[in-house]
Amino acid sequence: MASAGHQPPSAVSVAGGFVALDWGTTSLRAARLDAQGRVLDEHHSDDGILQVPFGGFPQVFAAAVDRWQLPPGTLCLASGMVGSRQGWIEAPYCPCPADFRAVAGRIAWVPDAPGGLRVGIVPGLCTEERDVPDVLRGEEVQVFGALDLLGLHEGVFVLPGTHSKWVRVSQGRIATFATFMSGEVYALLRRHSILGRTLPADEGPLDEPAFLRGVRHAREAGSLLHGAFSARTLALFARLPDAALPSYLSGLVIGEELRAQPLQQRSAKLVLVGAHALTRRYQLALTAYGAQASTLGDEATWRGLAALAHTLESP
Repeated sequence: MASAGHQPPSAVSVAGGFVALDWGTTSLRAARLDAQGRVLDEHHSDDGILQVPFGGFPQVFAAAVDRWQLPPGTLCLASGMVGSRQGWIEAPYCPCPADFRAVAGRIAWVPDAPGGLRVGIVPGLCTEERDVPDVLRGEEVQVFGALDLLGLHEGVFVLPGTHSKWVRVSQGRIATFATFMSGEVYALLRRHSILGRTLPADEGPLDEPAFLRGVRHAREAGSLLHGAFSARTLALFARLPDAALPSYLSGLVIGEELRAQPLQQRSAKLVLVGAHALTRRYQLALTAYGAQASTLGDEATWRGLAALAHTLESP
C-alpha cells in the first residue's frame, strides 16, 4: 500500500470540472462532473476493492477514467472502502464531530497517480460511545451531499444497507452516528438459519402487508431473538404464504432497527439516503412507527463529493 499525505500536491481547482468515484467493496461508480457539480457522464462496474488484484488499483482507476481523456492535474475524489486498509491507500478515520472542512483536511492524496491526475481519497469517520468505537466509510459523503441538496444544517440521516447507519448532524457537522447490521442479519437468517427451510429461493416483489406485519411484530415481540421465530411458525401453521415470508422477515429486521430508535422524541428532520428499493421499505416502516422522512438517492454521493471539491478549492 502506497503512503499518502494530507496536503494536496498543489493548488486545487475545479474550474475545468473533476471526477468523482464511489469505490466500495463490490462495485465502482465513476462520474465526470462540471465545475458546478453537475453530472456530465457516469458509469458503473463490478471492480470493487475485493476484485482488484494486489497492486492493481492504479490500473483499475486508469481504466475507469481513461474514457474522458482528462488533462494532467484534474482533480479526482474517491470515497468508500477504497480508503480502507484493503484499498488503494489508507485514509485514516476523521473523528467526529466533523464538517466539510475537517474531512477535506484529512483527504489522503495518492502519490504518482496515473496520468498526472490529482487523486484524493476521502477519509471515513469514527465516533465512540461507552468506550466502543464505531466507523463509516462513504456514507459521510452521502450525508454531506444531502445537507447541500436540502440546505440543512441539522437532522438525522438514515443510510440503509448491509450495515445501516443512523447519523446525527448538528450545526452542519456530523456529530455522531450508530451502525446497525440489519442487512447482514437478514442475509444470515435468510440463508443460514432454520428460517431458510421455509423461505422461497427468490426474494420476489415486496409484499407490503406482510412486510408491515413483520414491522409490527418486531415492536410487539420486544426482541428479534424472540420475534424472528415467528417467520417459521407462521409458515408451519399456514398463516402466511411462503412467497410473503421474505417480506415478513425483512419487516421483522427493519422493525427491530427502528425499535431501537427514539423516534417519538426526535424533533430533527429525518432523511433517508440510498437506493429506492431500500428507502421505500424504511419509509413504510417509519410510517408504521408514526414518523415521516424525505428521501434522496445516488445524487447525494455526487453532490457530497462536489461539495468537498469546492471546499478544497476554497482558501
